[in-house]
Amino acid sequence: MVSVCMTTYNGELYLEEQIKSILSNIGPEDELIVSDDGSTDSTIDIINNFKDNRIKLIHHSKSSHYKFRFSYTTTNFSNAIKYATGDYIFLSDQDDVWEKDKVKKMLPLLEEYDLVVSDCSEVDSCLNILYESHFDLVNANTNVLRNIYKCSFLGCCMCFNKDLLNKIMPIPEDVPHDLWIGCVASLFGKIKLLEDKTLLYRRHDKNVSITNSKILKQSTSDNAAKLNTAKNSSCYMLSYRFVFIKRLIRRYLKLI
Repeated sequence: MVSVCMTTYNGELYLEEQIKSILSNIGPEDELIVSDDGSTDSTIDIINNFKDNRIKLIHHSKSSHYKFRFSYTTTNFSNAIKYATGDYIFLSDQDDVWEKDKVKKMLPLLEEYDLVVSDCSEVDSCLNILYESHFDLVNANTNVLRNIYKCSFLGCCMCFNKDLLNKIMPIPEDVPHDLWIGCVASLFGKIKLLEDKTLLYRRHDKNVSITNSKILKQSTSDNAAKLNTAKNSSCYMLSYRFVFIKRLIRRYLKLI
């Protein structure tokens, strides 16, 4: 059984298209768990209008004490994952589009690997290609130290088995969830980087993550204006990496 864990927050612009692409990928016994972070737009109505028994909507109560912006996403994904009942877990953002054979390509690999991370194409809000390969864009690899310095893991491209689930949970609230899952898998499991592109990774101004500078350089002025071009301070970057290393060392000592 497959559990797809999606997080939402005011995702009305692209959510319906994404849910349709997921439901077409999974079987009648699978599930789509949607953890909502208190949306104030039509997100909940869009989810309920599907009237599909495979969709399980749960609610996440976010805190006001988070130190890092990504903590909202991390804790929301943790909430979704807690409700997963499947043997295999796929993560999903609210604004991408899955290719029709995403699950078919990735699922069999979990018989041999604990974590599978696929490639994807980066697109703008209208699904125009910005960069053909995320792997090429970030020079993707599984080395822990390199990813702490510059993360190449994308949660929306991940699926993993229950054995890894027992190692990654609970996910600390003050670390990026995808970096955490990738690094724990690198230390305690087997990772497969799948070169097949299994989704369209949509970049726009409401993304939590910042758009890669290489994409900004080749984007048209109209496209660039619609991308998240904010920059984190050096202090912010050093701070969360320091916290991440502390949390990872603690988990390592617990699991060895």
